Amino acid sequence: MDEINLENKLKELVEEFEEKTDPQQEKPAILAKKVRHTKEKRRRSVNSLDESLDYLRICIKYQNFDLEATRRENEFLRKFLEESND
Repeated sequence: MDEINLENKLKELVEEFEEKTDPQQEKPAILAKKVRHTKEKRRRSVNSLDESLDYLRICIKYQNFDLEATRRENEFLRKFLEESND
């Protein structure tokens, strides 16, 4: 069962439990709401982690680019100093 079907079934259960006023069915309704809330919270956390990882990847790529540019600059300056000393 994929995530969309699971979410739809969960919504149906919550709606069904909300319609009932029997005290025995109040507890499952509360539990279903908690499950839905937990699932939404987990999804937000995963999305936040994905965004953080994307940002980290960009930072690492930039640092790598900067390091390579610094190495090329150092090489050029060393050659320039050697030539100017000769």
